[in-house]
Amino acid sequence: MAQSWASFLLLALFSSSLLVCGSNGERVFLYPQSQKVSSIVSQRYRTAYHFQPPKNWINDPNGPMYYNGIYHEFYQYNPNGSVWGNIVWGHSVSTDLINWIPLEAAIERDTPSDINGCWTGSATILPGNRLVIIYTGADPEKRQVQNIVVPKNLSDPYLREWTKAGNNPVIQPVGPGLNSGQFRDPTTGWIGPDGLWRIAVGAELNGDSAALLYKSKDFLNWTRVDHPLYSSNSSSMWECPDFFAVLPGNSGGLDLSAAIPNAAKHVLKMSLDSCDKYMIGVYDLKSDTFIPDTVLDDRRLWSRIDYGNFYASKSFFDSKKGRRIIWGWTNETDSSSDDVAKGWAGIHAIPRTIWLDSHGKQLLQWPVEEVESLRGNEINHQGLELKKGGLFEIKGADSFQADVEIDFELTSIDKADPFDPSWLLDVEKHCREAGASVNGGIGPFGLVVLASDNMEEHTAVHFRVYKSEQKYMILMCSDLRSSSLRPGLYTPAYGGFFEYDLEKEKKISLRTLIDRSAVESFGGGGRACIMARVYPVAVVDGVAHMYAFNNGSTTVRVPQLRAWSMRRAQVNVKGME
Repeated sequence: MAQSWASFLLLALFSSSLLVCGSNGERVFLYPQSQKVSSIVSQRYRTAYHFQPPKNWINDPNGPMYYNGIYHEFYQYNPNGSVWGNIVWGHSVSTDLINWIPLEAAIERDTPSDINGCWTGSATILPGNRLVIIYTGADPEKRQVQNIVVPKNLSDPYLREWTKAGNNPVIQPVGPGLNSGQFRDPTTGWIGPDGLWRIAVGAELNGDSAALLYKSKDFLNWTRVDHPLYSSNSSSMWECPDFFAVLPGNSGGLDLSAAIPNAAKHVLKMSLDSCDKYMIGVYDLKSDTFIPDTVLDDRRLWSRIDYGNFYASKSFFDSKKGRRIIWGWTNETDSSSDDVAKGWAGIHAIPRTIWLDSHGKQLLQWPVEEVESLRGNEINHQGLELKKGGLFEIKGADSFQADVEIDFELTSIDKADPFDPSWLLDVEKHCREAGASVNGGIGPFGLVVLASDNMEEHTAVHFRVYKSEQKYMILMCSDLRSSSLRPGLYTPAYGGFFEYDLEKEKKISLRTLIDRSAVESFGGGGRACIMARVYPVAVVDGVAHMYAFNNGSTTVRVPQLRAWSMRRAQVNVKGME
C-alpha cells in the first residue's frame, strides 16, 4: 500500500530537524549539529561486492584485460597508507569479474624511469598472444615518461611477475610545446592504416589539451606522429584518454587489434573537470586523426560517461564474451583524516558493458551480467500505482546490499514542464533546485534508498520529464544532500539529462545497486549513469528502508518492481591465493 511522502517529511520535521522553505519553495531540512552520531570508522561502510583492496588507498583502474582465461585488474595503489602517494600497480585476478584474488604489486617504483611513481597505463595483446603493458612513470626530475613491462613467466596463469624493458623509458616528453609534467596515461594500442601500432598519450601541448599520437613497429621503439590524434583549446590537459571502436546499435565489443568494420564509429574518452567525458566520431585513416561528429566549444556540454563520482575509467575488449567493459574509480567523499582513521580509501565502480546506441549518438552502459550471480531472494511487485505524494516501501530485501530494478510508466505526458537548455550548463544546480520534494508536472519519481526510520537520512534517485520543442528530455538526479547526518561530508545533488522518445516508449527504467556506502544507478536503460558514495548513520546502526515514490502531479504506474538482496562477493580476501 502506498504511503504519503508528506507524512514522512512531517515526521522528520517534528523528530529532530528544522524545515525551512527556500526561495523556490523547496523544503530543506536543517539538522542540529550537536546531535551525536556514530564514528565513521566502521567496517560497515566497506562495500560488499564493489572492488577494493583490503586496506590503503586506491585510485585509477589500470590495464584491465582478459588473458588466457583470467581477468586482470591492476590499479593505482599506495601500499603504505590510505592517502595518495607512493603509487605502485596493485594487481588482482578473477574468473568472473566479481570475485577477486589479491596478488603482490605488479609494477613497483624501482628504476630511474618510475622512481617517483608508477602511474596509469594500458595493456595490449599483440599477435601470437604476446602481452605488453605501457604505463607512465615519473623520473628523478619528475618528468612523466612512458615505460614498458612484459610478463616474466607466461606459464603462471596469474602473471604475478613482470619484467621492465631494458630501453625504458620508451617515450620521453620531447618536442616543441610539450609540458613534461603533463604527459601521461597511454592507451591500449591499435593498428593503423600502415600496419604500425598506435597509442595515444594524454598531454598538454602549447597550453591545449591533446591526445598525442605515437607509432611503432614492435611496441618497443616509438616515434611521435607530427600531429595529435585530437586536440582541443577548451582545456589544458586530458588525463586517462581511452580510444575504442563501437558499432551503432550493437552491444558487442570490437577488438582494436583486429580489423574494424567500415560502419564502426570511434569514441575518444578523456578525464577532466573531475569527471569522464567523451566524443563520438570517426577515425580518419588518411589523416590518421579522430574527427568528432559534433564539436562543442563549451566543455560543460560534452557527453559524460557518468554524472556522479566516477573518474579515470579504462575499457578493454573482453574476448571471452565479445563485449567491451569499462571500469571507473570512485573516491571517498569524507575527509582525508577520516580515511586515515578508517585505513582505506577508494573503490571501483561495478564493471559495465558499454556500447553505442542505434542512433550512433550516445554510449549506453549496464552492469556486467556476472553481478547477477550475487542475487539472493527476489521481491517482485506488479501493477503498482503512485499518485502525487505516493510512497511505497520495498520490504523483504536487504536494504544495505540490494539490486533494484523498477519500470515507471507514465499515465500521461501532457503535463511535462518546459525544458530550459541553460540547465545543461549546470545540471547539479538544477537538481538542487528541483529536488525530490519539489512538485513538478511529471516527476520527481524514483527510488529512495538508505533511509532512516523517520527519513531524516535518505538518498533519492529520481527522474523528471521535460518537453523541449521537438523532443522530451529526462532529468535524472541522485541527491545526496540528506544522505547522512554526519558533518563535513561532500553531499552534492548529481544529475544528468538524456533524450527519450516518450511517444514510442512510455516506460522509463531505473536500476540501482546499493552496496553500503555505494549507490550506483542506471537510468533509461543505461542512457544516464550516476555513481555515488554515502555514509548514513543508518548503515552503522543497522536499520534502513527503501521506497518507490512519486512527488509529481501526474500519476505514475509501476508495472514491475524487482529487488534482490545481494550476497557478499569474495573481493581481495587474504588467503584466497
